Amino acid sequence: MAAYTWKHPLEIPPPSEKDWLKDDEEDFFLQDPDRKRDALPQPFRMINKLVMLVFENAMEIIERREMLREAQKLKVQPTKCFPTAEFQVSGRANCLAVSGKHVFVGLCVGLAAFKVSDCTEVCAWDAVKTEICTIHASDLGNERHVLLAVDEMGLVWLFCFHKESFLLIKILNEMEDISKRSTCVEMVLSPGGDYAGILLQDSTKPWLDIYRLPKDSWLKEMEKNPGASSGLSCRERRSSSTSAESSLSANKGDAKLSFPVLLLKVKPPKPITGSSFKSPLDALKKVDDDSMLGLGYNHLIKESQWELQEAIFRSTYREYLEVEGERERKEEMPRHATFHFLLPSRILQRGPEMKMQPGVPAGISVHWNGNHNLCLYLLNRPLKEKVDSDPEPDVVWPCAAPIACSAVSSCSRYLAVACEDATITIWDKQLGYPLSVTAILEERLIRTVHFLHSSAAASDETPCPGTDPVCPIVQLLVLCTDSSFYLVKAPRAGQSSITLLADRPEDPNLAVSAVVPVLTFPSAALVFSWDGTVSLMNTATSQIVYCFSTPPSHAVASPWQPVFVVDSVNWCLLLRGDKQEQADALAQSSASHSTIFIFNFNSYPLKEAFPKEPDLPFKSLQNLPWIERCNIFLRDRQQSMLGLREQLPEYWSRLQAQAAAMDKERQKAKGQKKP
Repeated sequence: MAAYTWKHPLEIPPPSEKDWLKDDEEDFFLQDPDRKRDALPQPFRMINKLVMLVFENAMEIIERREMLREAQKLKVQPTKCFPTAEFQVSGRANCLAVSGKHVFVGLCVGLAAFKVSDCTEVCAWDAVKTEICTIHASDLGNERHVLLAVDEMGLVWLFCFHKESFLLIKILNEMEDISKRSTCVEMVLSPGGDYAGILLQDSTKPWLDIYRLPKDSWLKEMEKNPGASSGLSCRERRSSSTSAESSLSANKGDAKLSFPVLLLKVKPPKPITGSSFKSPLDALKKVDDDSMLGLGYNHLIKESQWELQEAIFRSTYREYLEVEGERERKEEMPRHATFHFLLPSRILQRGPEMKMQPGVPAGISVHWNGNHNLCLYLLNRPLKEKVDSDPEPDVVWPCAAPIACSAVSSCSRYLAVACEDATITIWDKQLGYPLSVTAILEERLIRTVHFLHSSAAASDETPCPGTDPVCPIVQLLVLCTDSSFYLVKAPRAGQSSITLLADRPEDPNLAVSAVVPVLTFPSAALVFSWDGTVSLMNTATSQIVYCFSTPPSHAVASPWQPVFVVDSVNWCLLLRGDKQEQADALAQSSASHSTIFIFNFNSYPLKEAFPKEPDLPFKSLQNLPWIERCNIFLRDRQQSMLGLREQLPEYWSRLQAQAAAMDKERQKAKGQKKP
């Protein structure tokens, strides 16, 4: 049997000297712990590094929070303000509204009215046992108030409060067929109670209904029929066996006041598609007025041109679209809108034949989410038997980016529009031109904007000619989605400025849930945090000067969505608080009681922290002759152009440099074409 053997048998090589451990390295694992960690095999070495990285990051977070806690201790702590009065309501209070001398509370079983002076209950309505989620109220004078309330089913209830009794007038979106019933998303009641707007939504589409409230007719009808004002008793209790339908029919029989009139029905804008016009003349025939741009429907761009432009864009930027993972999707119809009632101004006047009543809204501004256009509609239009379901806007303001939010000053003279690209524009509606255009440089999304109290927003009037008072400044408070907020100052002459008041908090519990200006004091704003803290900030100094604290036995109810209202007439803050054991519970029974705390501003030294600005001498603009009004307009325009004169040389040099570069490229291209 043959055997196969190697000619040269394998031998174990002797160890080399470089692999030997030296005498001073025999105990290396005791001298250098890092060497021991590196000597671990995989995957233990990776696991060890990850665990150590977690510990290091945790220590950094702990040290950072400790430094913030120590810095907070070194800061001057704001003065704590405790409630001056309180009252309890039966059931859970979902919302609050103040009108005149009364406080209206939306409860889980109806409505209740209290007096601000002594906190006594004067009336309650719980006929249908419905839960009121939102309530708005407006004073009509002569101890009359109009109320709009939304229940948990999205129904809008219109009440008139007179002689300490609730009178149900109508359910604005009531439908016999439940499948066709619409729900209310948002509602706005104009100051003075002349108009009401409700944003409705069904399973397919949203729309906006604007109603004209016949408040003058209500007063005459109450005087002729005193029984109408007492149609509902002060506290009407129905038996549990009574159905909601019978209660509603009984309430309708009691109500003997005129119903509101539907004035406008505004639908969201349709997406722009290809044109069907054959010539420019056909497109011009569709335009009724040549003084506005419109919504962009009357154009001459064909559908094929849209598709060609889309194909060119996607082929040019294909690599960027693939990285971002953008998919083709159809344009969805907007589902939400923001609207404000506007007083008469130059941008809303269509002609001298239209009469404008001072203090009565003349128009409404509407912008839908995801849309670039701010649409203005006139309200002083004749009543029609059939309301136009899709009226054309009277004025259209196109913006460079989709509008995120907007706000109107208390005098309705200034309008602020914030876009999704963090650009903020403040319009002076009385003069008809933008007062300020600023932008937040950081990549932050704007959540809300609010006008602060200042001498500029104190009145919708212009200084009389011949006087040269201190230029007023319009102040705007901007809250971002990351809980940081800014202050925008827009003077009538000069450039505007933007200041960071508070950056994004490190602690998530300090996130801001709401910011509300206090019009009673200049440069004052209430800041509500998620930890239940209610602070009063002086925006002029970026300092928290006061904290409104509930008693130790109570806590601010639902701090992420607090229930409160600021009464600028009676100078007080009303805030709902719950007991600590109820606040810690996950759910509360509907039979529990809610406590409403009242913080009277006159009881605290707030005037010292917010000194009142001197009132400037104002004279009504409407009473001045046309020549003086034109002089005021031209003077304001001249002052607004002063800042542009300083920037003209820089713009001109940039234009010249760009023109020279283009000319150089053109000469170079000509030289390359020659043989």
